[in-house]
Amino acid sequence: MNTNLWTNIVKEAFDKTFVLAKFFCTLHLTNTYLITPAYVIGPSMIPTFEITGGFVLAEKISTRFGKVGKGDIVLIRSPEDPRKIVTKRVVGMEGDSVAYSVNGDSDGVFETIVVPRGHVWIEGDNKYMSRDSRKFGPVPYGMIEARIFWKVWPFESFGSVAKRIG
Repeated sequence: MNTNLWTNIVKEAFDKTFVLAKFFCTLHLTNTYLITPAYVIGPSMIPTFEITGGFVLAEKISTRFGKVGKGDIVLIRSPEDPRKIVTKRVVGMEGDSVAYSVNGDSDGVFETIVVPRGHVWIEGDNKYMSRDSRKFGPVPYGMIEARIFWKVWPFESFGSVAKRIG
């Protein structure tokens, strides 16, 4: 009888552990391949995102199938420090001509570049406070981690992220 009790306890513990392991595996797969939460902070994406920070949801399917396009806001590995993930807007795709101000909009000196094959041109919405392709050039498409599609927090801005073109 005592052996039967221990057998039931071990079986129940194994069952609960297996359910918990399946939950964490599903969570890991979802976060790695489908959708991921992210915290965005800093001045480079004002007014789209608050300087004080906020939570967003980003999907990873578009990047895997090459469906990220001009106007999308993406999480991208920083070309300057690959350990960091930054938030920027895609302004140009491969083959696009992009004109950008060399020293900010006030001087009127513009350069034009054609985005090379397999690259994107990224910029922050706040042109005066953003380190982006204007500083380090086109970025390989493979550095895009995910496309942001939903603002979660602050709650006042809860909703989809607008795609801006132009």
